[in-house]
Amino acid sequence: MAIPINARELFQNAYTSRYTWDENFPGYTADVELKQADTVYTGKIKINRDLIVEVTGIADKQVQEGIITQLTDLTIACQRIDFGQAHGKHEFRFGEGDATGTIEIIVEEGSMESKYQIRDREICFLNRIIGNTSVVFAYLQNFDTGEGFIRDRYDAIFHNVQTHEIIEHIKFTDTYDKVGKYYVMTHQVIQESPMTSTTEFKYSNIQLCEPAKV
Repeated sequence: MAIPINARELFQNAYTSRYTWDENFPGYTADVELKQADTVYTGKIKINRDLIVEVTGIADKQVQEGIITQLTDLTIACQRIDFGQAHGKHEFRFGEGDATGTIEIIVEEGSMESKYQIRDREICFLNRIIGNTSVVFAYLQNFDTGEGFIRDRYDAIFHNVQTHEIIEHIKFTDTYDKVGKYYVMTHQVIQESPMTSTTEFKYSNIQLCEPAKV
């Protein structure tokens, strides 16, 4: 493999080292159990071939939407999008490095600027300002599937840009298992502060959908 000589190539190597579902991903169904404090909700989910998420069997609409949101985030992370399509129009430049070998890549996306940190071909940090909020994603641990890396322990931290006050800190711990030829999420724990709440998702009886007929 050629050694990257510029910021774009370094970022592209990290981007393509992620685990993603291929173009033949058929989607899957599963039973879902969501636990918040002493309350447990159960239902069924389906991620379609087009990555549209469906949740049934849960009467509480807010809980239903919460599951849809989390699974939609999963599909975004696992969706395979060509680097040129995702970042072809962006500008890349080096930022600061550190003694651990971490390299900062600044990505200019039109009027928005994002700062990534890359270590050992893995994206380990992202900082993006949206309006008056600074959003930091710290990827603390990745799982190597042999076909790419999946983030499985990470934090999302939201700051007020003016006051630097932490608005919200969310910790994610995810578990993936292989079903057929694809890795899918089977367990997720989300801890939120300052609300100090924990939400746990469990997915079982996972079945891949039938491949599309051609």
